Amino acid sequence: MYGSAASRSDRWRQSMAEGRKRNPQGVERLGYIGLGLMGTPMTRRLLKAGHQVTVWNRSEGKMAALVEAGARRAATPRDLMESSDIVFMCVTDAAAVEEVIFGAEGISTAPGAGKLVVDFSSIHPDAARDLATRLLAANGAGWIDAPVSGGTKGAEEGTLAIMAGGKSSDIERVRPYVLAMARRLTHMGPTGAGQTTKLCNQVIVGCAMAVLAEATRLAVNAGIDANRLPEALAGGFADSIPLQLFVPRMVQGIHSPPLGHIATMLKDLDTVADVAQTTSTPVPMASLAGQLFRLAKAARGADADALEIYKLSAGCAEPTTAS
Repeated sequence: MYGSAASRSDRWRQSMAEGRKRNPQGVERLGYIGLGLMGTPMTRRLLKAGHQVTVWNRSEGKMAALVEAGARRAATPRDLMESSDIVFMCVTDAAAVEEVIFGAEGISTAPGAGKLVVDFSSIHPDAARDLATRLLAANGAGWIDAPVSGGTKGAEEGTLAIMAGGKSSDIERVRPYVLAMARRLTHMGPTGAGQTTKLCNQVIVGCAMAVLAEATRLAVNAGIDANRLPEALAGGFADSIPLQLFVPRMVQGIHSPPLGHIATMLKDLDTVADVAQTTSTPVPMASLAGQLFRLAKAARGADADALEIYKLSAGCAEPTTAS
């Protein structure tokens, strides 16, 4: 759909040649904004791959360990933009993205012609398109929306799946750097397509969390060893990465570090509901999962691990002993 492997390779070489004109050494200067659960391990992988990385985070304390590992500390997003050719970003929500870009010392206040901003955050597709248009008008910088899937484990191990929206030439330009942080980068279409793909991902993951919590509770209440569900179901139709990863953490109460926050999953499922309404798409399962996460937020708190959805059903029945 987006050209043959040969044509993609040609575009990549062309984009790298253009980069060498801006930077005679042919090495792109990288920046990373947002050093949370995902941003910190992703930045570490860039540093381990030998890349020059400038970092900025709203909470300065999170920069210290990365600076010690070789990153350069930026005073503001503007400072980071001035010293970077490609800026990666992973922040909480669209409001945080807006502030980083268009705040008083934001990215948009620095010259951006020939530079790219790659947003790993999960935001509304409409917001991604709006931000891209406004940033291009403000300073000439290009935009790629590139939300990620794989959680903190994937970020640490470099096994993330990244789905991207933007120009093909821009995608190929950032590909070698992104693949230092991820296993897969898939170009899904124009700006906003990456965010829409991530919503599809969250429909599956959010519903999987709810369903696995239900299955795990049934096993516990029926008196069987729920820890053995992943082993028992491995290779069957119910097997999956979520089954193998989520169920042991639910049963054993392992929630630190969290795989993701309840508030983040709820935000994404609420966005699914909004896009579904505008596209006349029925999403009954995702809607139910969203309500369960809303209950989990009230019961466990916004910053609790999303897998604590399992705790909603605690005490629903007294466990029985298997005969």
